[in-house]
Amino acid sequence: MSIRSQLLKGILDGCVLAVIEKEPVYGYELSKKLQKVGLEDVSEGTIYPVLLRLQKNKLIVGEMRPSESGPNRKYYSLTSAGQETLETISIEWNQLSVPINALLSKGDEPFEST
Repeated sequence: MSIRSQLLKGILDGCVLAVIEKEPVYGYELSKKLQKVGLEDVSEGTIYPVLLRLQKNKLIVGEMRPSESGPNRKYYSLTSAGQETLETISIEWNQLSVPINALLSKGDEPFEST
């Protein structure tokens, strides 16, 4: 597994919840939205196990709706627990990303001189 895949696996739940927060989506649409923002390695095969886990953990709910082109689709939306989890993930991500970006940036010294 590549480093990128390992990093993405750790934050993918938050990314999925963030997309669903904006509007209810079905699995294929969700993977396309993630790919559109630059997460090209997120396929439908990756998304469906995440959706099942999030639904099992009561962070999202699925609702079958008619489709204009074909069979009914299962649209996912956030629960209140999902909203709270997304807020926690966002806070934790910000607390981690700032110092990590400082450490990994080239040319900038993140440490104070002693």
